Amino acid sequence: MINKTNVISPDIEIGLDSKIGEFCYIHPKVRIGRNVTLRSYIELREDTVIGDHCYIDSGVKTSGKCVVGNNVTLRYDCIIARGVVIGDNTFISPQLMTENLDHRGKELGGALIGKNVFIGTNVTLAAGITVCDGAIIGSKSNVRKDITEIGVYIGNPARKVK
Repeated sequence: MINKTNVISPDIEIGLDSKIGEFCYIHPKVRIGRNVTLRSYIELREDTVIGDHCYIDSGVKTSGKCVVGNNVTLRYDCIIARGVVIGDNTFISPQLMTENLDHRGKELGGALIGKNVFIGTNVTLAAGITVCDGAIIGSKSNVRKDITEIGVYIGNPARKVK
């Protein structure tokens, strides 16, 4: 289902049973899997790939060349930087901010987020980091270094607490 309030490039791929809300801007070369729900006010830039059975809430933005796995939930107002990869079965709470540039503006690439990860509200992930499968990151945490082992991480900078 595509609403007339959207701006959607003609060369995107949309899987069966996917729904697109209102006021969305979907750039060229975007692929949206099967049974995906895109709410309203979403922007997906060039070469973003959304897997099957995903829920993308209102206000989510991608900077392009992102990959969102299968069965992923992105809650409202998340900003997914260029090059981020999100693994299958991951839940991301509202207002995640990912980075892909260092402090001098050099592109380091987006975060690599593993499978079965839970990320709390208002988390920041630094450019080029890796979050391992099964990690839990608490709300308002600032992740500046790789998370290499399963556990619960909180704080600024984020540290393992459990």
